[in-house]
Amino acid sequence: MKKIVLIGSGGSGKSTLARQLGEKLKIKVFHLDALFWKPNWVGVPKDEQTVVQYDLVKQESWIIDGNYGGTIDIRLNASDTIIFLDIPRIICVYRAFKRMLQYRNKTRPDMGEGCEERFSFEFFKWIWEYPKTKRPKILNRLEQLSKKKEVIILKSPKEVDDFFKKVK
Repeated sequence: MKKIVLIGSGGSGKSTLARQLGEKLKIKVFHLDALFWKPNWVGVPKDEQTVVQYDLVKQESWIIDGNYGGTIDIRLNASDTIIFLDIPRIICVYRAFKRMLQYRNKTRPDMGEGCEERFSFEFFKWIWEYPKTKRPKILNRLEQLSKKKEVIILKSPKEVDDFFKKVK
């Protein structure tokens, strides 16, 4: 595990697991949200996202957390390990709500500078609909990649903890 992609719904624990793995494996972590949101929630254009990611994946080792479906193949194709946090949506919604309260009017460590945490109905709707709108496509893509790469699907916080304890 030297080139790791972490994907999953908002609130699934991607950033937390990325940080923990980075510390344990001594691999640099890149949070796409921190790279692709400018102050006041201004998104970075897709062509710029593409350039940034091609530069990132050239490095010898990395952990990249984030979905960004329009550019996901850059990361998936360059990775040796893909971790999909397939956590139940009720847990994801709870965690996102808790995070929103914890960081309200502050910028999270894994978020772009000047992007203060706030309530977004659209974001919570995206989390709630993720199992139907995003998950099937992701599982299909992971099935295709599973012959070439290590694909790890973790379905509960306990599975995430168990996986992390086994990482050397």
